[in-house]
Amino acid sequence: MVSGARRPSVGVPFRTVSNEALPPDPFGEDPDSVAWASDGVDVEHEHELSDEDRAELVEDLANLAVYQALLAPRGIRGIEVDCPDCEEPHYHDWELLRSSLRQLLDEGRMRRHEPAFEPDPQKYVTWEYCRGFADGVTAVESNR
Repeated sequence: MVSGARRPSVGVPFRTVSNEALPPDPFGEDPDSVAWASDGVDVEHEHELSDEDRAELVEDLANLAVYQALLAPRGIRGIEVDCPDCEEPHYHDWELLRSSLRQLLDEGRMRRHEPAFEPDPQKYVTWEYCRGFADGVTAVESNR
C-alpha cells in the first residue's frame, strides 16, 4: 500500500468508475478462467481486510486522485509498479489502478487484468515520484 503523502490544499475532482460500469468479464463464471488463478489463493472466498489495510487503501485512493490531478495535465498517464512475480515493471493507467484499488477495498481481492499494450514508459511514474511531486507542490503552496 502507498501511504504518507500529504495532499495539496486544492480541490481535486476525479471520476470514480464502479465495478458495475466496467464491461462484464466474459469468463466471469468460468471456474477454470486464468483471470482468477493465482498461487495458492482460494478464489472462492473473499479475503477479509484488516482495519489498517482498509484505511491504507482509502488513503491510497485519495492520494491517487491528487496524483492524477497534478500529473495527468502534464501528460503522465499513470503509475509504474515493479512486479515481484515477473520482475518487470507494469504500467497502470489512472482509472485502471483506481478501479483495481476499489475492487480490493470492496471485495478483498483484485482480478488479474490485461497489461497495457506497448506502453510508453516515459508516460508513467512511480508512487514515490508522485508522493515527492505532491510534497513539492504542497511546499510551494505553503510558502505563498
